[in-house]
Amino acid sequence: MAKVPSAVVAAGGLVGGYGVARWTGKRELGGAVLAVAGAAAAQQWRARAGGGAAGALTAAYVAGFAGSHPLAKKVGAWPAVFGVAGAVALASWAVADRRA
Repeated sequence: MAKVPSAVVAAGGLVGGYGVARWTGKRELGGAVLAVAGAAAAQQWRARAGGGAAGALTAAYVAGFAGSHPLAKKVGAWPAVFGVAGAVALASWAVADRRA
C-alpha cells in the first residue's frame, strides 16, 4: 500500500479541521481533526527527517493554524485556510517528503 505524503496529511488536517468546524458548528470537532492529522504528520516527519525537522514542521503547522485567523480577516476564511495549508504542505514536502 502506498504511503500518503506528510504534506497531504498536514494540508488535509488544516483544511479538514476548518471544514468540520464550519459545517458542524462544533469547533472542538474541527480541533480534533486538526490534532489527529497534526500528530500523524508529526510522526511521519520524525520518521523521514528526524526530530529537529519534525519539531520545526510541527511549529509551522501550529503557526499556520494560528496565522489563518488574522489572515482570514483580510482575505476571507477559505482563502486563508488554503493559503496556510499550501505553505505548510510546501514546507513539509521540501523537508520530509522530497527525501522519501
